[in-house]
Amino acid sequence: MSSIHLVVIDALNLIRRVHAAQPGEPDVRNTANVCCQALGKIIQMSQPTHIVAVFDHHGDDRGWRAQLLPNYKEGRKPMPEELMHGMELIQDAFMAMGIDSLLSDGDEADDLVATLALKVASGGHQVTIVSTDKGYCQLLQPTLRIRDYFQQRWLDSPFIEKEFGVKPEQLTDYWGLAGISSSKIPGVPGIGPKAAVELLTQYPNLEAILAADNLPTKWQKKIAAHGEQALACKQVASLKTDLQLGFNLQDIRFQPATTADAET
Repeated sequence: MSSIHLVVIDALNLIRRVHAAQPGEPDVRNTANVCCQALGKIIQMSQPTHIVAVFDHHGDDRGWRAQLLPNYKEGRKPMPEELMHGMELIQDAFMAMGIDSLLSDGDEADDLVATLALKVASGGHQVTIVSTDKGYCQLLQPTLRIRDYFQQRWLDSPFIEKEFGVKPEQLTDYWGLAGISSSKIPGVPGIGPKAAVELLTQYPNLEAILAADNLPTKWQKKIAAHGEQALACKQVASLKTDLQLGFNLQDIRFQPATTADAET
């Protein structure tokens, strides 16, 4: 069997950062050019056999996560107007490089990325997700890795243990306890990162913590009073990996555009 290396680009993560870093008046064409230069470097480094750029849908619906936590991602800075209108131009520029765009339909792009990446990685193939989003680190396994293009680093197990003090598979438990302020995921009031790490060193996951009858007194009341909320926060921080994918791997095979293609 030929070896497969799928590269999944978290498109808006790349585009919004590039756009925000542009000097002077933001120019979508310039953003598209810089993104394409970045993608060229990513392709050169990773040598993908398959590649796709995944985009969020533009609707106002904040999805199932906001039903569980009504304040989820509330008040987030909206996408700049000029960038919203320039999305087609950017997607066309990606396509000219041989990179297809995949738009999530009602689900967050994160869940679409997670479903696709895990499906391919579980088949024993290599997958690289290109994103600065540490939420993807809960998916880490030998055949699935995350690349932060801007910091030029791998968001791997040693990085997670240094950054958060827990194992990648405990990240959602950690966020269930400590929350994620930038996404308005509250966690358990009075349990901060330090306490979350201490608890997850003693217990394997959030469910074990909630079921424990020997919790230190200092945490007992807090955990008991907010157990349901902690579980909801964990669920919201967990990526869905069972979405229906309306395409197969063959559809996103990377065929680099030739110079002749690029000039037409």
